[in-house]
Amino acid sequence: MAQITLTTPIDDATIRSLHAGDEVLISGHLYTGRDAVHKYLAGGGALPGGVDLGGGIIYHCGPVVVEREVNGSRTFTVTAAGPTTSIREEPYQADLIAKYGIRAVIGKGGMGLKTLEACRTHGAVYLHAIGGAAQVYADCIQGVDDVYLEEFGSPEAIWSLRVVDFPAIVTMDAHGDSLHEVVQKDSLDRLKAALEV
Repeated sequence: MAQITLTTPIDDATIRSLHAGDEVLISGHLYTGRDAVHKYLAGGGALPGGVDLGGGIIYHCGPVVVEREVNGSRTFTVTAAGPTTSIREEPYQADLIAKYGIRAVIGKGGMGLKTLEACRTHGAVYLHAIGGAAQVYADCIQGVDDVYLEEFGSPEAIWSLRVVDFPAIVTMDAHGDSLHEVVQKDSLDRLKAALEV
């Protein structure tokens, strides 16, 4: 299967052309966001100035970042950027997709029906990244533009990352299809069959 190139910001038509199972390569900007960010934004916290999620991608990731000072300025290098488990953001994700116009969410493990419905309604996808490939993903990061909400701690802050050819797989699409549901149903059917033997 050919890999589909996505460049941020992503429009509605492009997102709706994707289907569960498609492989994508992302270039442009990603914003990281984990538990603290999702809870803060869902609770009415203000999106920091400089962060524009419209047509963008939020990555469930707490990157490992090395900070240095060069000529009086802070510089950052991401040394590991693997996905974190997404289901923890299920209580918040649908509302944030609707409010901010997020086009894609990257993480691992999939999300629930509320997020799947938000993807269908608002034109978004869930992209599965591979756990254990933190250094591979770090190699796709060409630079860090800024960091926001540092008071939450480095893993929980919003990192603005520039990426090239960041690989992922569409596992929940804007048509209501979820590979996670398919795998879960197949697993339950196999378990039931095994127990009946």
